Amino acid sequence: MKKQEVIKRVSATIALVFVTSIFAVGKSETISLTAEGKKLEAYYSKMEADLRAEITRLEPKVDEKKKAEFSKKFGTLKSVPPVKKVVMGNEVAVKYGPDNPAFVEKQKEVVTAARVVMKDIDKFLIGEKALATMAKFALLIDATPGRLAEFSQKGKDEKALIDKLLNDDGLVVQVMTMGGASGGNYGQAMLSYTAIQKASPRSHKGFFQSWALAVSLQYTGETYVYPDAPAADSLVKYYMNYLKAYDNRILDPAFSELGGTGWNYRFVFPDSYTLEDIDWMRKVLRNYRPDHTRLEYRWRYCRIVKTDIPYTGGVDRSGMPVELSNIQKFFLEGGICGPRAFVGQISGYAFGIPSRRAPSPGHGAMAHWTPDGWTTVLGPHFYFCSHINGMNPMEFLLESQAQQDPIEYKKALMCEWLGKALAEDVPSDYGSSGGFWRLLGFYKRQAIVEDQEIEDIGTTGEELAESNVTTVKEDIEEIEISEEFRQITTDADGIITIPVAACRSPKNGEKIRFMESIDGGMQVHYGLGGRRPELLNYTLDIPKAGKYEFTGHVCSVTMKRDFLLRINRRTLVDVNIPYTKADWMDTEPIELDLKAGANRISFTQKAPNKGVSIKYFKLKPME
Repeated sequence: MKKQEVIKRVSATIALVFVTSIFAVGKSETISLTAEGKKLEAYYSKMEADLRAEITRLEPKVDEKKKAEFSKKFGTLKSVPPVKKVVMGNEVAVKYGPDNPAFVEKQKEVVTAARVVMKDIDKFLIGEKALATMAKFALLIDATPGRLAEFSQKGKDEKALIDKLLNDDGLVVQVMTMGGASGGNYGQAMLSYTAIQKASPRSHKGFFQSWALAVSLQYTGETYVYPDAPAADSLVKYYMNYLKAYDNRILDPAFSELGGTGWNYRFVFPDSYTLEDIDWMRKVLRNYRPDHTRLEYRWRYCRIVKTDIPYTGGVDRSGMPVELSNIQKFFLEGGICGPRAFVGQISGYAFGIPSRRAPSPGHGAMAHWTPDGWTTVLGPHFYFCSHINGMNPMEFLLESQAQQDPIEYKKALMCEWLGKALAEDVPSDYGSSGGFWRLLGFYKRQAIVEDQEIEDIGTTGEELAESNVTTVKEDIEEIEISEEFRQITTDADGIITIPVAACRSPKNGEKIRFMESIDGGMQVHYGLGGRRPELLNYTLDIPKAGKYEFTGHVCSVTMKRDFLLRINRRTLVDVNIPYTKADWMDTEPIELDLKAGANRISFTQKAPNKGVSIKYFKLKPME
């Protein structure tokens, strides 16, 4: 892509409007209403009008001087000059956001002025009745009376679902606090939510309920992943699959504590990956690279991209086995930014880590949740992304931060919804203009971030966006291996088992990583990184000279790879590494001629190598 085109597209990205209806999409589709549907539309329209009138009467009085000072402060933001920033090798002008220190400082002044106003209206902002009234109004605006009527006219069951929603103030507030239904499709959201609650008694309370509601609000198409099944049925299958994984302690320990309003649970299910792919990625991380499941959260799970999905252009996948999914194919030869981002995403999804695509001009990346906040991975900062979940990226980041304080966040929403009722302009240019009350809601979010001392944790692995070479020095974890995991044993049939850790001087390096297995014991990963081959040397005592069948217990995610064995410093033997698809499997037996007494076996992998994990080797006497 030409430099001028990149600059132009990035400039367009950072000029995106701050849209407060978070998950709204275009609503220009044709709505077909029956006679009954038109009556329902009129009913919902009257409800909306009545609520609007009630809300406008609730507008609190604001000191005009304080209001003027707030307006003056945010008005100065437009005069802040841009700064130059190099993004993905291209220089761009940064007007808004954290990469423009002058803009950040000016916004702090606006937040201070907003606090003065909010202090005067605090009693208004803690009213539960007013909150419910405004939330219902916001829902009707987002859904539109026409769309609600179109769904309700389908039958008694459908109308009952909408009635159930609109008559439950607590549910309405929770729904709108979580961002509302994608595309304004509240009928479909209620179908899925009701189906999940019918399938799982636990989905009625606690984080299980927040999770059930959040995913139902996020995925509101008629189908979800599987094109031949209704969305509600598919979401039930995903929910029950994840529930089983949670009960089996496969999901990340943080899954039950994603925090805040429950908003993060919108993003724990994948956008497009099948349950087959999800289950397979769990095997990859648990069998093949269990060390990635224990990393700090920036790289937890998604580090599999860094270690096993090399940045490679021009990969021809047409000759790969048709029975493999795209995710499985990406492991065979790697790929460019898009495939790497897809693998990174599904690695987190498989363990319940919220994730989103984070594209930027000419580049595909991802973003995911951590206990310290959201981070972009394998790409630039949020500011330079094209969108996150259909939102302005900086808006997404601010939303994720403000949602951590549910009580104060609802106050921001009340300001925003009051502004909607008064037909105010939407905030734009990251809080540089817009209607008074809607801007106050924006800066209430900023105030929450300040009060909670929430930091923008920045990017993760940006230097690896389109490269296999990191500029960040990686500390290689030292490993202590108990003697019990190094003992070579012989059973009653004379079969000798050699734990992979029984090698001379086991030590972690660039290519060799010893680690604890998920199911106990030790394993080693022989990776594709590093600049030179590694040898694992084993000395074993053979009770009787003769021929032995040699096998290795291995786990692989690639094809057409070989071990190279050297026996007693003279005999070289090739051992084919089977494509195990992340399962544990024995290699095909090969015949070794061993002498009585001490024998030395050296193991390495033939170049160009790919990753393989090993638990043990076996020698079986041949009759």
